[in-house]
Amino acid sequence: MMKRAKSVDDYIEMHPEWEDAIAKLRKVLQASELEETVKWGAPCYTLGGKNVVGIGAFKEHLALWFHQGVFLKDPDKVLINAQEGTTKALRQWRFTSAKEIKVTKVKAYVNEAIENQRGGKEIKADRSKPVNIPPELEGALKKKAKVRKAFDALTPGKRREYADYISSAKQEKTKLSRLEKVLPMIEAGVGLNDKYRSC
Repeated sequence: MMKRAKSVDDYIEMHPEWEDAIAKLRKVLQASELEETVKWGAPCYTLGGKNVVGIGAFKEHLALWFHQGVFLKDPDKVLINAQEGTTKALRQWRFTSAKEIKVTKVKAYVNEAIENQRGGKEIKADRSKPVNIPPELEGALKKKAKVRKAFDALTPGKRREYADYISSAKQEKTKLSRLEKVLPMIEAGVGLNDKYRSC
C-alpha cells in the first residue's frame, strides 16, 4: 500500500523530482483565496468546501487538476481531458518541468476557476444510471460470498466503475484478467479509481 501524504509538505517530500514545480504552483494557489488541504493523499485547494484545483505528481508529468475545468475558456489550449468519454468536468494542465509553469497564466486560470465556482458552475455526477453487472463479474460474485457482500456494500458509483471497467474490455481474456485484478480490491472495500481521486 502506497504511503499517503498527510500534508502538502509531505507530498512534496514524497515527490522530490517535482519539488520546484509543486512549490511554484503552490505559491500561486496559496496567494489566491483558496484553502489548502490534502484529499486522497494529494494537495487540493477548495472554496467553501468545494474542490476547485488539485495538484498531482506522476512519473512523466505534474498536473494541475481543475475540478470543473470544462467551464474554463482555455485561451492557451492547455487543458486536456485525461479520460475522454469518461470524465465530464475534470480537466488537467500538464507540466514536465518548473520552467514550463508561467505564473501569470496559471493565475488567470485559477482566478477563472474560482469565479466559476462562486457562480455555481458545476457538472454533478450522474448517480441515477443503473449498474449493469457484466456476466463475468456476476459469476464471480455468485461463487464468492465474501466478495459479493463487499460489492453490495460499495456505493452505486463504485459498483458501476467496476462493472464498466470489466464490460468495456473488448476481448474475453482482458475481461477475465481485469476481473482477477479487481476481486481483491472489491473484497477490501476500495473503489477502482480511489487512488486517482486526488481531491
